[in-house]
Amino acid sequence: MKLTMKSRNEKILDIIKKEKVVTTSEIAKKLNVSWNTANKYLLELIINNKIVRIKKEGVSLWMLK
Repeated sequence: MKLTMKSRNEKILDIIKKEKVVTTSEIAKKLNVSWNTANKYLLELIINNKIVRIKKEGVSLWMLK
């Protein structure tokens, strides 16, 4: 079953709210999508001013704004 953009974004935000800080790989695994797809979804949330990215030692960490 495909998620709509709104429900997908809500699911990602719920995961981040619960975990506090997540990596792109964690989101990809939880949504059962590729790393590149998960990264695209996360970047869309940055554009919508919902989350922030912190780069640390080559890894992107995502958290709520």
